[in-house]
Amino acid sequence: MNRFKPSVCIDSVFEGKSFEEACKSVRQSEINAIEFWGWWDKDLDALVKAQLENNLKISACCTKFVSLVDANLRSLYLKGLKESIAAAKKLKTGILISQVGDFLTDVPRATQFKSLVDGLKAAAPLLEEAGITLVIEPLNELIDHKGYFLVNSDEAFKIIDAVDSPNIKVVFDIYHQQISEGQLIRNIVSNIDKIGHFHAAGNPGRNELQKGEINYPEIFKAIRETGFSGYVGLEYWPLEKTPEKALTEVASWFEK
Repeated sequence: MNRFKPSVCIDSVFEGKSFEEACKSVRQSEINAIEFWGWWDKDLDALVKAQLENNLKISACCTKFVSLVDANLRSLYLKGLKESIAAAKKLKTGILISQVGDFLTDVPRATQFKSLVDGLKAAAPLLEEAGITLVIEPLNELIDHKGYFLVNSDEAFKIIDAVDSPNIKVVFDIYHQQISEGQLIRNIVSNIDKIGHFHAAGNPGRNELQKGEINYPEIFKAIRETGFSGYVGLEYWPLEKTPEKALTEVASWFEK
């Protein structure tokens, strides 16, 4: 049965651990998927070996970090995307996460918005042919990503509407959007068809989901009730020395 389910970002939760250690801990936590950031700086054969030995899926990874708001970098972005699509096929993942770049202070915002849309329109045929979904990521600029172009989810959804491809959506990072705008359940539920992936962390601190002000069980319940059948990446830095207990508790929220 297809249903909403958790994935663990091993680059953050198990930072500094080997692929073997991270994958074994994820499996022991009753979670069946992992994700990570860059594929180009990893031994993919070793990663896949550890993933398969622990019967895990890879839910997502990033495409190369090239600005979409800078039209001068369009060809470089598309080159990186082609390489990332090849990596995604090797990893058997259907989601590539894309940041969009920092705001260019000497270029009108409308021009940067158009560059972003045009770049994604150029990317769409590559993604549609490969059967892979690219998700663009709004980030908060108050704490973690000062100067980033795309901050609010409503602008991200406008970009998705303008691009108009079933293979280009938003990764809705619940932690970032709590900081940037709040209204989490309303913004998620009313735009669920434009969301391809989620990220989650506690706020403040970007630590375990059990810590802070975000009521994750209720948010996950609302997402599940929409029929969304993708993943939420647990992307945080644990305060506890052994993350498995907190991950196991989060996994239990998806059994309800």
